[in-house]
Amino acid sequence: MPVNHTAPTPAPLPAEELESLTARLHREGIIGLPQAFTREWVGRLGEDIETAFAEARGRENGAVGRGPNRFYVEIHPEQLRGFAELASHPWITAVAEAVLGPEYRIVEVGFDVPLAGAMDQPWHRDFPMPEETARHGRLNSLAVNVTAVDTEPDMGPFEIAPGTHWEDGGTFEHGMFPPREAYPRYRELAVRKFPRMGDISIRSALTVHRGTANHSAKSRPVLVLGLDGPGAGNDARHDTAVTREYWATLPDSVRAHLDCPIVDTLRPITQKHTIEGLVMGEPGKD
Repeated sequence: MPVNHTAPTPAPLPAEELESLTARLHREGIIGLPQAFTREWVGRLGEDIETAFAEARGRENGAVGRGPNRFYVEIHPEQLRGFAELASHPWITAVAEAVLGPEYRIVEVGFDVPLAGAMDQPWHRDFPMPEETARHGRLNSLAVNVTAVDTEPDMGPFEIAPGTHWEDGGTFEHGMFPPREAYPRYRELAVRKFPRMGDISIRSALTVHRGTANHSAKSRPVLVLGLDGPGAGNDARHDTAVTREYWATLPDSVRAHLDCPIVDTLRPITQKHTIEGLVMGEPGKD
């Protein structure tokens, strides 16, 4: 009998709770759910990330730098044993449908790994503000994050400035990097996040954020599940695919939202989702 590794979660979410969550996401740019998964489930996730990271770093362009001692790797869904459970988690699906619409698509599966010695990143958003957001105040993409470890203060925790996803970014370099004279305001707004194994979050990647310096001897891997609303176009930055055999094992509820080629054989992904200022290794000093 299959083992359910998710913590009890209302399915579907009560309308009042969902309305509160989406309102907070629009207001702050990030929401979280503690203990969505068991530590056992996350332990397997961490093993799969470790295996994929070692493979990616062993070939050219398998991992892309996001600053000194900090890497991003895109992977195929079937490299994660718990992908279907993650993609079908009712908290994620309810929020995604409410914000992005019932035809949202999963366009990215990857992970960030800040290693020991990773430095403060510059404040940034992950891509320029889309026209739909700028003109109509609608979010057309979301990022789900799942930590693979218990985050400790010296491990370079994620730092985010709530509410900044609505800033037009007209003065941002490449539409992503705010000027340094704005850094004091982001520091004042910023909240450091200390998720533990089993916690998940959903955020707008437009919300200004950064990884902080990792002073520990440990890595802090975080899974990223990228979701697009119709026409968002972030799939152009990614090369996710599934084999026919794996596709056949997925429930219809996951297949309905997984927007990627179905192939006979998977090819290793050459990373192309780069972020200019982070790849350059800018230390992002305050």
